[in-house]
Amino acid sequence: MTNRRARTLAIVTLALVLPLVAFIVSRSGDDTATGAARPASAPATSAPPASPSASPVPTDLTVIAPGRPGEAATTRAAHEVRDAGPAPHNSLDVWFVRMMIPHHAQALAMAELAPDRAADPDIRALADRIRASQGPEMGMMRGWLQTRGLPAEVQGHDHGTMRGMQTPEAMRQLAATRGADFDRLFVRMMTEHHEGAIEMATNLLKVGSDLTLNEFANSVATEQTVEIDRMREVLGG
Repeated sequence: MTNRRARTLAIVTLALVLPLVAFIVSRSGDDTATGAARPASAPATSAPPASPSASPVPTDLTVIAPGRPGEAATTRAAHEVRDAGPAPHNSLDVWFVRMMIPHHAQALAMAELAPDRAADPDIRALADRIRASQGPEMGMMRGWLQTRGLPAEVQGHDHGTMRGMQTPEAMRQLAATRGADFDRLFVRMMTEHHEGAIEMATNLLKVGSDLTLNEFANSVATEQTVEIDRMREVLGG
């Protein structure tokens, strides 16, 4: 009796266990066939943070474009503004730069004589100001030409014919003068020189097309007019 019950219990146990074993074997075969690993339990992982999307470029930005001297500025959409290289210029812009470089060079030559020859400290200070301003201006003008691939030299032109340019003899006389005589001669020659530069700058403002040169010409005309008035004041009119 006891043996019958044991056999019966064994049969029932096998009946329950065999389907479970078959199910486990079947699932294991599926995973092996697909190459998928099925760990009993996998630790939960947080999803990687989503990368921020690129911000769209605003299309409603505007840029203020300055107008020519005497003209109002205009407003343009930012996407319409492009780097177009050097600003447009005409032949008169080029001529002005090529003439003004040697004109400035002679003003610097006169100003460099003042520290050792001028009697009035105001004349020396004025000469220092001319050197400090016109030296960098010459560099700017040379750079303007180089950017456009233009040579600075003008073949066959006599720069001595420009208004305000002093003759070689006048320059030698200035170099040989000292004290109050130097001050008077310096003021006379530099005043004539400045008046020539003012005329050149004023003419360019009428015919030039390059905005940078227009601004520069306006600065030359304004600053050198102030310097003429200052020189006249130093010598009492």
